[in-house]
Amino acid sequence: MEALLKDFPVVAEIETAWGEMDAMRHLNNVVYFRYFETARVRYAERAGMWDHMEKTGIGPILHSTRCRYKIPLTYPDRVYVGTRVVKMEKDRVVMDYTLVSGRLRKVAATGEAVIVSIDYRSGRKVPLPEEWRRRILEIEGPALPG
Repeated sequence: MEALLKDFPVVAEIETAWGEMDAMRHLNNVVYFRYFETARVRYAERAGMWDHMEKTGIGPILHSTRCRYKIPLTYPDRVYVGTRVVKMEKDRVVMDYTLVSGRLRKVAATGEAVIVSIDYRSGRKVPLPEEWRRRILEIEGPALPG
């Protein structure tokens, strides 16, 4: 498990639930996006984005997301979602995800998200706050592109 997620500084551990399965007897495709969301929120917490938003009104918003399904998941299982920022631009970050099944010890899905910084008071995009940039570099290391 650790080898599959060694390049991810933030890992969310999540129990699957019986009710997440669909008529095909595996976890519904939308559940993978919920797991990605959980990992993204944990990353935002670690980067101090919520605290910054409370002070300034500037916070993250999901611009786009995608998922590449590799194997079906079923209940019971414990999954691990690794999250990392792979690119920082003027007003956005690109995050990668890897979702691993604890029971199967395999990658179940990979994904990507683009997160934009927005001023929630005006509803407009704004440049990434310097505080975010600094905290992301502390999490990822100085070799991060962008």
